[in-house]
Amino acid sequence: MVNTNIHEVSFDLGDIQLNGISNGLMDAPLLLCLHGWLDNAASFIPLIEQLDGYHIIAIDWPGHGHSAHRGQDAHYHFIDYVYDLLLLFEHNNWQAIDIIAHSMGGMVASAFSAAFPEKVRTLTLLDSIGFISANAEQTTEQLRNGMLSRLKRKEKRKPVHSSLDSAIKARRQVSDLTYRDAKLIVERGLMDYQEGVTWRSDSRLRNTSPYRLTIEQAQQFIKDVNMPVQLIYGDTGLSLVEHGIEFYGPLFKHFKAYKLSGGHHIHMEQAQKTSKLIESFIKNTDGF
Repeated sequence: MVNTNIHEVSFDLGDIQLNGISNGLMDAPLLLCLHGWLDNAASFIPLIEQLDGYHIIAIDWPGHGHSAHRGQDAHYHFIDYVYDLLLLFEHNNWQAIDIIAHSMGGMVASAFSAAFPEKVRTLTLLDSIGFISANAEQTTEQLRNGMLSRLKRKEKRKPVHSSLDSAIKARRQVSDLTYRDAKLIVERGLMDYQEGVTWRSDSRLRNTSPYRLTIEQAQQFIKDVNMPVQLIYGDTGLSLVEHGIEFYGPLFKHFKAYKLSGGHHIHMEQAQKTSKLIESFIKNTDGF
């Protein structure tokens, strides 16, 4: 474990306020960490504790963790996260940096890398490859389901838990997280409410998306990713990752995959092994 001085960071992007955590020297090489759906920046703490010699920033996506929620007339479309990322890069004048991205964050980072290759030096995907896509014939059904889910969400209230422990147990019931790892994510994702605690995350994040990329669109994004990409995934992680390696892997120009023992949050379970793969990848990109 390296010495850590993890502290809060904030970025006022005009359209949205992004918060997160950071560690390391400001003049060290930058690593940007992007978390998955309904997680937050704290999911990278075990990894941050293993990475030395870098300036690491892990953001909370809008509607997650300590970042702002979108306006009441907005929703959480996948493509809008790409714009959030572009705003963050423009705000900080970042160019050609290394990105580490988990799950949904990996999908956003892949689309961003395809559209803005000058801004990404390398991309490390954590139990994430490709995109959630659908056949064009499913477009109308997807729209109907998305609109209906918005109506139903208006009628629901966030669950309130009597204690932190209760919230951790609830999160573990819908994930493969260990108690330790769930605690890290849940602590950052809670706020006090009445006689207990409830989730900070925007309830609209749970709405069904009204659209999906077609398979052809998803493939085109991957074909347009031209920087080195590595995938680190768990042998008991998302089942669609194994399929994604076969389907999307050959479309990348420079791609390697590594399987570790663990689940969907492999970067938390196997932080030391994951950090070594990341460090080797970043330092030896000429090997691609």
